[in-house]
Amino acid sequence: MTNTITYRAMDASDFAQIIALGNDVHGDGYLDNDNIQEWFAKGISQGINANFVAYDNDKLVGFRLSFAPGSFTIDQWYSPELWQCDISKVAYFKCNTVDDAYRGKGIGSTLLKLSTNALQQQGASAGVSHLWRQSPGNSAVMYFTKCGGVLIKDHPDKWNADSKAGYECTFCGFDCHCVAAEMIIYFNQN
Repeated sequence: MTNTITYRAMDASDFAQIIALGNDVHGDGYLDNDNIQEWFAKGISQGINANFVAYDNDKLVGFRLSFAPGSFTIDQWYSPELWQCDISKVAYFKCNTVDDAYRGKGIGSTLLKLSTNALQQQGASAGVSHLWRQSPGNSAVMYFTKCGGVLIKDHPDKWNADSKAGYECTFCGFDCHCVAAEMIIYFNQN
């Protein structure tokens, strides 16, 4: 199956399939026409696109949205005092999504590598992310750790406000109390 997978930089022609796959995997209301455009734009800096897609022929089977350094707001869900690097050079890995039928085949890791390379070209020296602790078998945290991620801090209820605003968590519904594991990958160590 994976020998037919092709990867490329994301563009607007991918948005409809990205919204459908994102909502299927992460829960209804996770992506919509407004936030996909906003999140996509945050991944482009200096003419370099850090967002990538994976296709099996015409079917989208995975995508990675990443934000360039300086394009995301550090709020109460971040712990920059623990990052041990220049905050202005930290990118954000927004989401890595792979179709259930294609998991375990290296697609997520390849998308992460592609984004990491693009983010480094944008000047990033690290990338932070919030991983879903309640993923089946804690697979999200295990995957990110395998890719070099280091745990910074756990944040209970990170997605609660989103669930109250229409995001339906696949685990909790409209009252999400899932824990986000704030993790960082230092690029110079890869």
